[in-house]
Order: sequence, then C-alpha cells, then structure tokens
Amino acid sequence: MTAPAPARVLVAEGAPRGGLAALCITQTIGWGVLYYALIAAVRPISQDTGWGAALVTAAFSAGLLVSAMAGIFVGRILDRSGPRTLMIGGSIIGVLALGIVAAAPNLPVFFAAWLLAGIAQAAVLYQPAFTVISRWYGPARLRPLTVLTLVAGFASTIFAPVTAALTSAFGWRGAFIVLAGVMGLITVPLHARYLNRDWAPAATGPLVTDQRDAVRTIRRSGEFLGLQALMVLLCLVLYTVTLNIIPVLMEKGVGYATAALGLGLVGAGQVGGRLVFSAIPAGARLPVITGTAAASALLLAAIPGPAPALVAAGMLAGAVRGCQTLLQATVVAERWGTQHLGSLQGLFAAPLTAVTAIAPVAGPALAAWLGTYTNMAYATAAATGTAAVIAVVAFRRTPTIPA
Repeated sequence: MTAPAPARVLVAEGAPRGGLAALCITQTIGWGVLYYALIAAVRPISQDTGWGAALVTAAFSAGLLVSAMAGIFVGRILDRSGPRTLMIGGSIIGVLALGIVAAAPNLPVFFAAWLLAGIAQAAVLYQPAFTVISRWYGPARLRPLTVLTLVAGFASTIFAPVTAALTSAFGWRGAFIVLAGVMGLITVPLHARYLNRDWAPAATGPLVTDQRDAVRTIRRSGEFLGLQALMVLLCLVLYTVTLNIIPVLMEKGVGYATAALGLGLVGAGQVGGRLVFSAIPAGARLPVITGTAAASALLLAAIPGPAPALVAAGMLAGAVRGCQTLLQATVVAERWGTQHLGSLQGLFAAPLTAVTAIAPVAGPALAAWLGTYTNMAYATAAATGTAAVIAVVAFRRTPTIPA
C-alpha cells in the first residue's frame, strides 16, 4: 500500500536547552491532573454527591471523546502557529475546567466541566508534545520520545496517591482546586519559557493551499487509512484487555487482591515495553507489536493458571501497550515526515483517543455477549491476529523520511 508523497523539505527545529525536561514535567502533571486524578476520585465524588460512579466515569469518557475531536483542530493550529500559545492556552483551559469540576453544583455542570477538560487534554497531552519533539529532534526523535513517555508514565504513580491524600485532607472539591493550582503555576510558565512561539519556515515552503492539498492527499490515501485502522484495532484490543484484566483473572480463580496487583503490574509492563521499543527494527515494528498483542491476549485466554503465569501474560500485554504508545508517536513522522505533522498526527490519533474512551465498557459488553471474559480475550486475540497478518502483508516496510 503506497501513497503519493508530497515534498518533504522541513528540517528539525532544534530543541532548546531544557526543553525536553520541561515537557517531561508538564506531561507528567497534565496526565496526572487531567486524566488520573478523576479515576482516583470517582468513589469519593460518588459518595459525596450521590451521583452514580458510572455517571461520574461517563463524564470523563465524554471528555475523552471531545479530546479526540478537538485534536484534529489542535493539529492544524500547531502546524500553522507553533506550540507556545496553543499549549499555554490548553493549560489555562485545564485550570478553568478543574475549577468548574470542583465547584459543580450538579451533574450537568460536572459533565460540562469534563467536556471543557477534553479540549485542554487535546491541547497539552501527548499528541502536541509528540509533534513538538519530532520537530525539535527530526530523525533523532525516538530517544527523546522514549524519555518523555517513560517519565510521564509515572503520572498515575504520583497523582493517584496525591489525589487520594488531598481528598482525605480537603475533600474532593478542595483536592481539584489544589490540582488546578499546581497545573497553572507549573505548566503555564514552563510552556511559556521553553516552547517555540512559531515554527521556522522551510527554505522552500509550499503555499498554504499546497499544504492543505498535501494533507488531504495523505489522509485519503490507502496507506494512511489502512495504517490508522490497524492502529485503532490494536489500541482497542490492548485497552480492552488490560483495563479488564481483573475480571479475566478472577474468572480463572485468582483472588481479587492478586488480580488488582496484576492490573498494577500492567503499568510496569508498559515501562518495559517503552525501553525495548527502539530495539525493534523500524520496518518490523507494526507486525511485531501487533503479533505480540495477539499472543498476549491468547495467553490470557488460554492459560488456566497459576496466578503468576496469568500476571506475566498481563505484563506482556502492558509491554505491548507501552510499545503502542511509541509506535503511535513515531509512525506518522516516519512515513510522511514532519512537514504537516501536527495536522496529520491530529487526524491519525483522533479515533485512537476515542477508542480509549470506549474500551472500559467494550470489555464487559463483549464478555456479556460471548458469555465469559475468557471468550472476550479469545475474540480480541483473533482480531489482533488477523491484524498482524495484514500488517505483515501490507506494511512490510517503513520508509525512511527526512525530518
């Protein structure tokens, strides 16, 4: 599968001193405050307000869907005007959204606050950060992307217990006020200090109309659409399996405490996956990662026990999820360069972000339809195995594209 290739003339921008460290800090805070804080606070919010836990979680999922849609526009803005104003604005919107969350008198206002938070997520989390790093480092992007995702991977480790402690001390509303303050006081100055106000123009930059035509040609190509479909399926399977690993393990006789530990170790697997990602040859990454995802789901379905073997299979799935994050961060730039990376990355990632919003309920729904969570795991293994075969046949080679 091939696509017409537009001119790729843009060179790497050059990272400012301290820029990667600043992004690591802002990404960790952004993920911790705009993503993991609510997950940690669902129970106290529900107990205090009487809103059902499912409804509280639904507000968060709705925000993720808004983030998916907003990411398309964020990518266009990023290409046109650079990251500084965009990401400062995203941080400020995030602070405002969290303030509304804390003050929400009823469920509709709480929902509206998380819809607003979805816009902030699109403007400050991984997708714009991936584009910034790819523009800064060009072909040397993989190492800094790995560093960024490794550091930001500790967001849940830091902010889940911090949110719980703040909630115990000040109530959940007070906790979100404190978290909003942390985001505003740290991320806004760092974005202002280290991010580019605008991008340096290419030596022979195309006209705006030509740029739009180039993006339109790529996004309509069979290669772009096929690759996007495979990544959506991979993301759906990985999040469905890993987020529902507790019922999968308990169905096989594993106790709740051990199953919960298995969920926690999925995160450790993600760190390991990100560390080994660079060792996989670029042209083999898609089939290897997709095939390993199928294997991990099959192991979770087929192994009856003991618990350590099942937990190990869960860690393997987590490792693949860690690789998938870096694959998502690099695959567009590797195939089509960084000339229109913000727009292309926003378009490419939108359905993947939407999938993360529906994955928590996709597992139980599939298990209910097929009868057991074990059958759910078999179904996801079959789907990903098919995707792996397609990846081998259709995407055997990753082009080497200049930055």
